[in-house]
Amino acid sequence: MHSYQRDFLRFAIEAGVLRFGSFTLKSGRVSPYFFNAGGFNTGASLGKLGHFYAQAIIATGLQTDVLFGPAYKGIPLAAATAIALAHEHGRETPFAFNRKEAKDHGEGGIIVGSPLQGDVLLIDDVITAGTSVRESAALIEQAGARLAGVIIALDRQERGEGRTSAIQEARARYGIPVQSIVNLDSLIQYVDESGISQATLAALADYRAEYGSEV
Repeated sequence: MHSYQRDFLRFAIEAGVLRFGSFTLKSGRVSPYFFNAGGFNTGASLGKLGHFYAQAIIATGLQTDVLFGPAYKGIPLAAATAIALAHEHGRETPFAFNRKEAKDHGEGGIIVGSPLQGDVLLIDDVITAGTSVRESAALIEQAGARLAGVIIALDRQERGEGRTSAIQEARARYGIPVQSIVNLDSLIQYVDESGISQATLAALADYRAEYGSEV
């Protein structure tokens, strides 16, 4: 695990965005942890979050001509990442996002910001059912660009109805890299190294064993 990943997990826990306990998910599964990226809701925390997205993009070698943040959660994520890439890595990368409904006046259209062109990197918080990826891929294709990859904050490494996760399905369907700042395996490693709680460590390991995807 990279140092920036440890720093991100510490940051998320201290911000209350990553919590441990017993949480019933939309799927009905009872999870020993909960991640809510909406908790990064101050200027300082959003700026720091953009730093970690940029770090992950550099570390994983993802290449892009445009960053795309799907409405609504992806909008501040794309903006913060573009700022961090420019300020910290000297990579001036335009970004864009979509409206939920097309605008029929002014500049019109459904895409705001940079035109979608070339290789487009989708930035989101998590992938659950994969709906955001499918909708974004369609918008990007309609614009004549290519979805070149996806970057998210947390990969739960959790299977859906079958044996694979939504992330694995996206990789297979679009033939693209899907990277994350951290995943469940790195979270388990962090909890173990940090000595947060043996009970929490055991619960995370049990959850991974019961619901984890094969890869």
